[in-house]
Amino acid sequence: MASSGEEPRSGSPGRAGTGTELEEADAAQLDTAEDFEVLEEEEEDDEDDLSELPPLEDVGRPREDAQPPEPGKGEAAGDPQEWLDVLGNGLLKKKTLVAGQGVDSRPQKGQDVTIRLKATLEDGTVVEEDPALTFTLGDCDVLQALDLCVQLLEMGETALIMSDAKYCYGAQGRSPDIPPNASLTLEVELLAAQDAPDLELLSGKEKIQLANRKRERGNFFYQQADYVLAINSYDIALRIVGSSSKGTYSHSREAHLGSWPCCNPPSGVCAVDFSPDEEAELLDVKVKCLNNLAASQLKLDHFKAALKSCNQVLEHQPGNIKALFRKGKVLAQQGEYREAIPILKAALKLEPSNKTIHAELSKLVKKHADQRNVETEMYRKMLGNPSAAGTPGKCKDKLPWSIPWKWLFGATAIALGGVALSVVIAARN
Repeated sequence: MASSGEEPRSGSPGRAGTGTELEEADAAQLDTAEDFEVLEEEEEDDEDDLSELPPLEDVGRPREDAQPPEPGKGEAAGDPQEWLDVLGNGLLKKKTLVAGQGVDSRPQKGQDVTIRLKATLEDGTVVEEDPALTFTLGDCDVLQALDLCVQLLEMGETALIMSDAKYCYGAQGRSPDIPPNASLTLEVELLAAQDAPDLELLSGKEKIQLANRKRERGNFFYQQADYVLAINSYDIALRIVGSSSKGTYSHSREAHLGSWPCCNPPSGVCAVDFSPDEEAELLDVKVKCLNNLAASQLKLDHFKAALKSCNQVLEHQPGNIKALFRKGKVLAQQGEYREAIPILKAALKLEPSNKTIHAELSKLVKKHADQRNVETEMYRKMLGNPSAAGTPGKCKDKLPWSIPWKWLFGATAIALGGVALSVVIAARN
């Protein structure tokens, strides 16, 4: 939750991967700052390689033993020369250059922190300098290297952070200045830390800006194929949008008790009314986050959660093509072809020229036909009537046992009729 109202800068270590880059990289998969009409087709057997991602237990959680040693034990306050292995894997290390104000001055997760940042490549090339970068600690608003290490800094402390690429920009790098798989050295000074503002006290404009920053961060993680962190960012954005708003009244208590209907009973707190434009923009942000959340959940095969996200979008916008498309894909992944096909047909009706929906629908129709053939054969075998051709009905050569069964049925009917007739004659006699 940055203290300034500025939009995140594309290419910054703290704010990488915003709208412009995503538009070029994977516009069809995400709802970014712009709405994209074309849905990019995904390969049916595409399996995402998550081997290069940091282990989940490393995300946002430094080692419990990553505490500065007490004076006289290892790295003393007056001897800040030793490297601290933050995660215990040798890929993220911190060294104090200028000691801070003590352990009690460390920032806490959820606080807004401001740091001075200088980032360099291994050859000494400076790729980023920011005299006052503000972000919410623990929200994954910045590079993981920063999010993990800043919570270990003391107020006023200056430290060097040496980070492997997996905690920075990974295999993709950042065009044009940071190559793929590049390690970074970060010089960081902790300048300030304060509690983040109450979401309920934010105006409509502030909520929109903050939620969009979180959503863009989620888009960055999606492009890095880190779908767990993407989901985290989208969830935070949705929490911001969904928070109820309130504000302190500025009129007198007498006026409040008299003609002001904003609080009932008077409590000193009044509801903040959003303008129709702000309400519409907040809904737009919510829909985009839910759509992107569904895309991330689908990547992780969290089908139930993805289906819920799609349904939430469709509650607000029944004709949202991306939500219809993804809901169809979720149902198809679960083998529910009969339910998926009408949904994709509805999406195609809204956008008849969409080749991706055409391709997906054709694929599902074929799979559904194959599924029905398999079921038909299974039923035939259960009834003792296997068919080599696999086609129902029109079989020229009748099986040898089919006629005796018919004869047996007829004979049984005649026998039952005879018995019934005998009973009637006996009754008359």
